[in-house]
This record gives sequence, C-alpha cells and structure tokens, in this order.
Amino acid sequence: MFPPDRGATGRCLRDLAGRIAARGWRVSVLACGAADAPSDAPEGVSVIRAGDPVGGSGSIGSGYLSALHRLHRAASRIPRHDLIVTMTDPPMLAVLGPLLGRRWGCGVIHWSHDLYPDLFPVVGVRLAWPVASLLRRTAAAALRRCDAVVAIGSCMADRLSGRGVPAQRIVTIPNWPDPVIRPIQRDGNPVRAALGLEGRFTVAYSGNFGLAHPLDAVLEAASALAVTAPDIAVLLIGEGRGLPRVRRVLDRHAPPNLRLLPLQPSATLAASLGAADLHLAVMDRRAEGLLVPSKVSGALAAGRPCILLGPPGSAAARMLAENRCGAVLDPDDAEGLAAAILSHARDPAFHAAACERAGATAASWSADHAADAFLKVAGSAVRTVSGGEAARPPASRCMTVGG
Repeated sequence: MFPPDRGATGRCLRDLAGRIAARGWRVSVLACGAADAPSDAPEGVSVIRAGDPVGGSGSIGSGYLSALHRLHRAASRIPRHDLIVTMTDPPMLAVLGPLLGRRWGCGVIHWSHDLYPDLFPVVGVRLAWPVASLLRRTAAAALRRCDAVVAIGSCMADRLSGRGVPAQRIVTIPNWPDPVIRPIQRDGNPVRAALGLEGRFTVAYSGNFGLAHPLDAVLEAASALAVTAPDIAVLLIGEGRGLPRVRRVLDRHAPPNLRLLPLQPSATLAASLGAADLHLAVMDRRAEGLLVPSKVSGALAAGRPCILLGPPGSAAARMLAENRCGAVLDPDDAEGLAAAILSHARDPAFHAAACERAGATAASWSADHAADAFLKVAGSAVRTVSGGEAARPPASRCMTVGG
C-alpha cells in the first residue's frame, strides 16, 4: 500500500522513503495498484505499480495470492537493487524478499507491521489447520533468511523471536505519528466549531475500523454516558472492514451523545484529532505482538491522552503506562472506560497534566528519528551481503520496497 491508498502502513512507507531518498539513496517503491494511479511520492522516490489493489475482486485468499504473484512478477523485471525491503501487505509478502535477494545477491530486510499468518484468525480469516501450519512454517523460514527483521514494537520483537528469528537480526523501530499532526488549541479549533462541540468534553475514536479493533465496549460506554453524563460527546471517525457492523449496531440504538463521521483528509487531520479532548484505541487481546495500533501515537502527537482497551503487554500499552499519558483497560471493560472518561472530564487539572505528558512523549520520536535508525539497519544489511566491504557511495545505492 502506498499513498494515495489509505492506511497507516502506506503513510509510514511514504515518510520513510522520502527521508531515505533525501539522504542520498535512490528509492523505488513497488506497490499494488493500477499503473496510471496518481502518485504521492516524495522527491527522489519512484513508484512502480504492479496491478490491481491488494485483494482484487475475488475472495480474500485468492486476492492475496494474486497480489503476491503480481508483485513478484513486477519485481523480477526491475533492475538489480542493493537492498530489498518487504512489508506485510499483502500478507506473506515476506517470502518474496529472500527469493529476490538470492537472485540479485543483495541485502534483505523485512519491515514487520503485522504478523501473518498468526493474525488471520483475529481478523476473521479461517484456515484449515494444515494450511495454517504450512503458512506459519513458510513465513518463519522466510523471516529467518532475512538479514534483518524490523519490528514496530517490543511485543512484536518477542513474537518474532518465538518464531525462531535470531535475536541479533531483530531490530525494534517503532512507527511514528503522521508528521502533519501537531497540537491545536481546543478553543478556536475549526472542526470543533463545525461540529458544534464548543464547551463539551469530547472523546474520539479516529482511524481504521478494523476487525482486530472491536468497538463493543466503546459503544456500551457511550450509551452509559448518554444517561450519566450527557454533556460528554463521543465521536467515531474513520472507515474500514468493521464499519458495517458499527453501523448496524447504531441503526438499532444510536445514543444521542455519539456521532459517526467519515475518515478525515490529511489536510484537516491535526484539527480533527485536536477536536477531541481524549482519544480511544482498541485492540483485540489476541493481537498482542501481532500489530501495534497507530491511533495511540497519533493521539499523543495531537497533545491528547489516550485510553487503550487492549492487552497490557502490548507496546502501545507500555508507552501509555510508562509515560502516564492515558490508561489501559480490558477490551471488554465498558464500565471502566466510562469511569476513565469521567475522570478526565471532571478533573481539568488531571486532564491537563496528561495532555502535557502526551505531547512530550510524542515529541521524543519522529519520522526523522526512525529514518536514522532504519538507515543503520540498511547499511548493515548491504555490508553483510558484500562480505563486510565498505558500501558504495550513498548516491549509487538503491532500495526497493514492496507493499
């Protein structure tokens, strides 16, 4: 996935590719999509489209296989690069990295945003046991053949180690918030004004309505607050495969304090996130280490605390707890969520301190920091395949990224 395709993974790819190109690498991005699709590539980054978007028009499984075939065929036609970086959309893309690395004699890095096939059951994809077992073995073998595997959280690094990836090849580089996000004052925020939220404490879930992000507790808490604290507004902002189910629930019973809004464009993202006083993130407890929700870092970058309904061992949960810029609750704890929201809404001093800590936490990590860390891994991978010899001057290096 690559912009203008939506999604946090594609946005991170664009941010990183642009910064690596600015540091002297020639970067090619190989992604699914029509050849004539508009490109949102930074300067120095070329985008090659391999065909229909991931998933295609058939079943999920056949769509993924078709996407992998198109990406492999397109990659085979590209001139040799010094480094291959695979991502996780479509699932099982990691298997292509070592194949192309062997053909070109180049370095191979897998940038792990999601761990498949382990994540399939969490998002509702059911596989027969022999098929699931085969995919797990195939994915693990491919990861062990990479020169490095980049995890976006310590919980994911633990999972990768459990798959047999050598610890010395696993590097943790957390994702970062969209650089367009910045703190915007509550008063005078144009989105708050447009939505008529002046004076109301506002809570928001903003982003992807994914199948690994169950919103039942959020909806239950909103219904409870509609009775006990009707002055508190709740916003659900976004799109995704889980949105139809949310719509069905709201069709049966939509509390008056809750509003469902479409995904906001990048140009208004900072104001949209800043329209809320408090943000929510949700994560299926089974997904610990299989993904890291990007909503948390986006909320903190907006200078707002975040409540995560998810497993306490996840990287996002640890960040909130260690920096005291939010709370972590069980994914089913609607009562606890309502109480946590009230604690922020009814105690301005407590909430203001959490907002300050949120902004400070977000400021400690950025796309520039991540690019510096990634380039260290990239340089090491290139040196590994060249037998430890000094890498060529930066202007002659190339990187291809599949996604």
